[in-house]
Amino acid sequence: MPIFAPKSAHPMDIPQIDLRDYEYTLPDERIAKFPLEKRDSSQVLHYQKGEIRHFHFYDIPDLLPSDTLLVYNDTKVIPARLIFQRETGAKIEIFLLAPTAPTTVIPEIMLAKHPVTWETMIGNAKKWKDGEVLQGKVSVADGEVVLSAKLMDRELKQVEFSWNDADVAFVDLVEASGEIPLPPYLNRKPEAEDRDRYQTVYSKKEGAVAAPTAGLHFTAEVFDQLRKKGIREAQVTLHVSAGTFQPIKVDNVLEHPMHSEQIQINRKTIIQLLENSGTMVAVGTTSVRTLESLYWFGVKLIEGKGEDFFISKLFAYEKRETTPSRTESLQAILDWIDSCQKESILGQTEIFIFPGYTFRMIEGLITNFHQPGSTLVLLIATILGEDWKKVYGEALEKDYRFLSYGDSSLLWL
Repeated sequence: MPIFAPKSAHPMDIPQIDLRDYEYTLPDERIAKFPLEKRDSSQVLHYQKGEIRHFHFYDIPDLLPSDTLLVYNDTKVIPARLIFQRETGAKIEIFLLAPTAPTTVIPEIMLAKHPVTWETMIGNAKKWKDGEVLQGKVSVADGEVVLSAKLMDRELKQVEFSWNDADVAFVDLVEASGEIPLPPYLNRKPEAEDRDRYQTVYSKKEGAVAAPTAGLHFTAEVFDQLRKKGIREAQVTLHVSAGTFQPIKVDNVLEHPMHSEQIQINRKTIIQLLENSGTMVAVGTTSVRTLESLYWFGVKLIEGKGEDFFISKLFAYEKRETTPSRTESLQAILDWIDSCQKESILGQTEIFIFPGYTFRMIEGLITNFHQPGSTLVLLIATILGEDWKKVYGEALEKDYRFLSYGDSSLLWL
């Protein structure tokens, strides 16, 4: 596939992509509103070289080559919906989006024991008066903490949170008082089981406001079988943002403003990726975005375009006579990490993967079935070409369950 060049001139330098080519009809009854009783009993559609077969997720170890390196996203969903009540009785909902002060680094902000400021979405904002401090009591450990919220910037929807116990971290307050932010298309309130089921069994690092849903099917039993087969694992972290649900509202999808998401990858993982000579399979589109962004960061280092790990929306499509190999890119990153004496790297990506993109890191993808006309369907079409319509048509015909709590697929390039 060609690498197109957008950045040196007007976006029209890239062939236009018509959103209508990536729409399909998804009946509401096909959207899985609740998870299955057992995670790994979901169906799996297996696609390879035009052939489609059907399995269950507990069959995944048999569907992967023994030389596979499975890369998954270990982010953990935080209960990002915080509900405060005014003295008048009116409820104000504050949805955490991204930290802004005293740091934008999510792991640091979650462990903070002093006031923090977040960019948010605010429900019922008109009833929250300027200067008014909202307060709520939160039961944490053996005590009760007063959590306060102050609207610092109404236009930017920036809210400062403070609390009256310096021994309590912000993450403790969020975990104790917040609601799990289920996707809007589920159109229901979170229930008790969502606390566990809208979370992968391997989630570790708090900071996502949406789950990396391809990983929801994994169980301890599946991992046990994978390891018995010799399949290796690598962990990356991408804190999924609410932008993942942002609909495309423009006919030419290249004009869609891609959301930025925070990435963290440790040195050990870079070495695992560099030394891998087998098949690399990403668990979920967030892992794909992380891996491909990592490759392009290595390219930035090689091309002398700075040491800032930020991959802009269309950076991958700039004109280049040649591009480094996967090994060259990863080696450049490892050399840079070692020269800086770092144990991990932190970055941001808004990479936009659509037909015309050439994958640099993966040979396969485990993923759920995505919303019509979404950036994620564009990513799937980049893997499958026109066969994405065949795959989604077959899944609909075979009564697969769609979206976050739905069934799975294993797709090969």
